[in-house]
Amino acid sequence: MKNAIAKSDFVLNSYMKSNNFKATWQILNTVIPYTLLWFLAFKAAAISVWLLPPIMVLMTLFSGRCFSLMHDCGHYSLFSAKKLNRLVGFMLGIINAIPQYPWSRGHAYHHKHNGNWDMYRGPSALISTEKFAILNPFEQKIYQLLRHPLMLFPGGFFYLIIKPRLALLLGIYDLIRHIFVCFQQDIGMSLSAIFASYKSQHWYTNAEFWDLLFNNICVVASWVYLSNLLGFGFFWSVYSIVMTCSAAIFICIFFIQHNFEGSYAHKTEGWDYLLGAIEGSSYLKLPSILNWFSADIGCHNIHHLSERIPNYNLQACHQANIHLLANSKTLTLREIPKCFKFILWDAESNCLQSIKSFQEKAETQLINVAI
Repeated sequence: MKNAIAKSDFVLNSYMKSNNFKATWQILNTVIPYTLLWFLAFKAAAISVWLLPPIMVLMTLFSGRCFSLMHDCGHYSLFSAKKLNRLVGFMLGIINAIPQYPWSRGHAYHHKHNGNWDMYRGPSALISTEKFAILNPFEQKIYQLLRHPLMLFPGGFFYLIIKPRLALLLGIYDLIRHIFVCFQQDIGMSLSAIFASYKSQHWYTNAEFWDLLFNNICVVASWVYLSNLLGFGFFWSVYSIVMTCSAAIFICIFFIQHNFEGSYAHKTEGWDYLLGAIEGSSYLKLPSILNWFSADIGCHNIHHLSERIPNYNLQACHQANIHLLANSKTLTLREIPKCFKFILWDAESNCLQSIKSFQEKAETQLINVAI
């Protein structure tokens, strides 16, 4: 059934205007406290390690806010100028240890296909019930284990600390192999032709490669500098915990804002972009302090209606259009654990399923066949 509401019914344009003053203030009230917390943690550790946990909690929250502001830069919504968003986004990418431009392009793909589960199945690479059914019992257990909420922590560490470095190294290794293969085939082949013919699995454009390269140079250089300045043991103990927990939080938020009971999870045929935004994205109702640290990303349905709305306008836009969001799912912190059950996509019924409901359905079908 087609959606009765049109995108033109929503009041969006007036909220899409970026404000450089607000954006600058957000950068200052995030990056400066985060930097000062590092200094405070260093001084506190010299007195007692038991002073560190509350400081590290704040560091984790500010780190997550840095990521949320980087996310806005990726949509060119935080500042009014595209170049300024790229510049600030790159700097926040260094703080977050992730190349902002390649990440933002992948994230843009998600926005383009939100709710179309033939095209995009979230950060956990969920599979269909059909594919799950052909896995053997051991493979099914492994699939379920890898998508357990506790895996957010090793997954978060890999996502920020290891993956960007690994992508660059593997991409360069593949490039060197490609150069040798080209020279074996044609010794007179020019380097420009070789580079033009190389298609990496780790970046899609030259701009992505350069962003990935310079991000890695800056991140690794900062690691070396801070390890020497603060001490290797202190820096990596605090840094790894803060980054791991920060990544786990924003991956969790991203996951539950698309994976919940009744989420719009359609195949390509008949897919509707507007329904994907309204019914395939939740409204996460958070306490005010957590809304601030997450830069109001809880208004995810509005964000998917228009990614050009900066975070500082999302709440107002949500309130202005709340009468049109009756079919949007509202989640609270208490309901987050339930969302992690929905890790299978049923293409036949265009919905998400838990493994338990899938198994019960399969058992019922077997009984009916036997009868």
